[in-house]
Amino acid sequence: MKNTVYLDYNATTPIKPAVVELACEIMSAVGNASSVHSHGRHARKHVEGARQQVANLAGVTPGQVIFTGGATESNNAVLKHFTGKRILVSAIEHPSIRNALPDVEFIPVTPDGLLDMDAFEKMLDEGTPPALISVMMVNNETGVIQPVAEITRMAKAKHKDIFVHTDAVQAAGRIKIDFPALNVDYMSLSAHKMGGPQGVGALIAAPGAPVTKFIHGGGQEKRQRAGTENVAGIAGFGLAAELAVSDMENYQRLLPWREKLEAEIKRIAPEMKVFSQNAPRVASTTALCLAGLPAQTQLMSLDLENIAVSSGSACSSGTFKPSPILLAMGAGDEDATSTLRISMGWATEETDIDRFIEVWTKIYERACEKTKQSA
Repeated sequence: MKNTVYLDYNATTPIKPAVVELACEIMSAVGNASSVHSHGRHARKHVEGARQQVANLAGVTPGQVIFTGGATESNNAVLKHFTGKRILVSAIEHPSIRNALPDVEFIPVTPDGLLDMDAFEKMLDEGTPPALISVMMVNNETGVIQPVAEITRMAKAKHKDIFVHTDAVQAAGRIKIDFPALNVDYMSLSAHKMGGPQGVGALIAAPGAPVTKFIHGGGQEKRQRAGTENVAGIAGFGLAAELAVSDMENYQRLLPWREKLEAEIKRIAPEMKVFSQNAPRVASTTALCLAGLPAQTQLMSLDLENIAVSSGSACSSGTFKPSPILLAMGAGDEDATSTLRISMGWATEETDIDRFIEVWTKIYERACEKTKQSA
């Protein structure tokens, strides 16, 4: 859309031009990756090449990468393998973790959004030993980076048979991912959060980590996920993963823009709160809260000016509900329904931040004027 400022990268990232070109090229050809003739072999080459590229992103071998329909599928596959066993997940997980099973236990977080390590240790020490721990690498609403390696060390020091999963969707392309160094057993990834196509993801499993079959049928993905592979999507994922690694240093250019955004907004509205400001965060994400100015009002006003951001609230059936993530961090309902999430990425320009500040300032001034008139 012409003249649009897009600042909702954590929801989905614009596809990188090279990825679009590759996917279109593959879609214009014919070939089932399971066929033995030349067309099938050509398709298979794309799938296996992408497997290597995704493996390189995470520092694993290609045999550890299973392609899926997205991170939600990957997350569900892991959690449901442990159905009936004790599972601990952080209280700020994505809904595909929080809602995958009805009886998961939530590990508290601090007001800054970091896992409460004391509470976590107590949960490990009490009751039946957990079978699975799931803690995301980077939070999708606040950008907070969790100490996954430390969490894994603590868990496995207390229970050697425990398995650890991390949702790394918001980490890929933003910070370095080293699966072996984290010592986790499972990792979920999604193409469309790193400049790839929607509808394709991956599950990475450590050697010996059990993986339940996702879909029964044919022998695709080493018999873990039946069905004809989405060759164009998978190839696009692979290229996006490769570009995410090579472009990561350039990604840090976003940090001063985020700092500028937060400083300017707080100068204009000193009462503005920045969630997780004192915690380690990725460079691209900020969660801004102005209590009493509903996020829905802000979103609508910004959208009228062709500025796309998101909210700390989940939209369900046309109504905004308080964000479970912000509530878990100790925010009240008013704060949790008055928070905007601004997330940047590979195509963001500093002028986008300037435009957001300009328009948001007008929204704030109108709200202040309305408050004065009603006083």
